[in-house]
Amino acid sequence: MPDLQKNAVATKLPPTRRSLPIALMRAREKVMGPVREMLAPAGITEQQWRILRVLSEYGPQDATHLGERTSLLLPSLTRIIQTMVGNGMVTRTPDVSDRRRQTLAITPTGQQIIDDNLDEAARIAASFVRHLGDERYEALLDALEALESL
Repeated sequence: MPDLQKNAVATKLPPTRRSLPIALMRAREKVMGPVREMLAPAGITEQQWRILRVLSEYGPQDATHLGERTSLLLPSLTRIIQTMVGNGMVTRTPDVSDRRRQTLAITPTGQQIIDDNLDEAARIAASFVRHLGDERYEALLDALEALESL
């Protein structure tokens, strides 16, 4: 790319070190690295962990609500749930009033995965709070919520 064209791009876009999408990806990797390490012995993915967390916290629900709460698209969620049902972590029950809908729930096996990793997950979360400080940590969560509402 000629120097003149590089300069035109540079004046229209922030430097990559200050690019929001790139910064979010870098931060996500920093946050998820320790979580992936925690989950490896249990043999589950971060997406499966999110599903278990949401089902444990909110209780049984349909796939639409679960997808929204886990930030998973319905086709991906369907595939992941199928695996989790096969592994005994989640149940899928047809809705009595609408057979097209299903209610998803965590099983005792799935809850045990949450329980077994609870202390380590709390340590990981606490390490981020310690690193940022309470005020910056809460401000970061507030800023991310504001972005989510765009």
